[in-house]
Amino acid sequence: MELEIKNLYVNVKNKEILKNFNLLIKPGEVHAIMGPNGTGKSTLSNVIMGNNNYTIVKGDILVDKKSILKLETYERARMGIFLCYQNPLSIDGITNSEFIRTALNENRDKPVGLYEFIKNMENGIDDLSMNHDMMHRNLNSGFSGGERKKNEVLQIKMLKPKLIIFDELDSGLDVDSLKIVCRNINDYLKDNPDTSVILITHYTRILNYIKPDYVHMMKDGTIILSGDYKLALKIEKNGYDKTDLLGSDSYDE
Repeated sequence: MELEIKNLYVNVKNKEILKNFNLLIKPGEVHAIMGPNGTGKSTLSNVIMGNNNYTIVKGDILVDKKSILKLETYERARMGIFLCYQNPLSIDGITNSEFIRTALNENRDKPVGLYEFIKNMENGIDDLSMNHDMMHRNLNSGFSGGERKKNEVLQIKMLKPKLIIFDELDSGLDVDSLKIVCRNINDYLKDNPDTSVILITHYTRILNYIKPDYVHMMKDGTIILSGDYKLALKIEKNGYDKTDLLGSDSYDE
C-alpha cells in the first residue's frame, strides 16, 4: 500500500501540531519516525486513522493515489490501515477472540469458519509465546504492557493489514518480548512484501530488529531530516539538534 501525505497542517484545540508535513511511503517500505516528545508523532498516527479530535486545516492524505480525508476510521481500517497503539485500550464484556473474529469478518464476503479461525489464532498465540487463555479473556483487560503489545501483533497476524503504524511499539516490552514481537513482525512482512510500515520510536533498539528503509527526524510538527539507518544512530548519539547531526562526518543528508 502506498501512503502519501502532502503539505499537511493539523490543529488540536486550535493549537497547531503538524505543519507542512510531507511523507511518501511506497509499498513494502519501512519508515522510522523519531523525534522529541510533543513534536506530533502520535498526532500523525491518529490523523492517518481519522481520529475526529484532530482538525486538518490544510493538505491531504492519499492512499494508493486516492484521498482518504472523507473516510471514517472504520472505512480506513477496512482498506487495510492498522494502528498499533502505544497504550492499547481494554474493553470489558468482549473477549479477545470475539473482537478479532468480528473485525476479521468485516472484510470477508463469508464469515470465517470457526475451526479455521481457532486454528489460526492458536498458531498466532504460539508464535508470540502467549498463553492460550488470552483467547477467552476480555480484550486487554488485566493484560500487562507486554501482553497488550503482543495482542496488537496477534491482531496484525489475523487481520493482515496493508499499512501498519506502530506508535512506540517498544514501550512496555522487555528484551525477550521485544525479540519475539519483532520476529513475528518481520515474518509477517516477509510473507506480505507489499505491506508498508510507519515505525514511531524514540530509541534505536527496535531498529536493530526491524530494519528501516528510511529514518525521518521530526521537530516542531514537521520532518526536518531524512536519511537511512545511520541517521538513527546519530540521533542516539547527539540527540535532536539538527546542527550537531549535520556537522557529523558519519552522516550525510
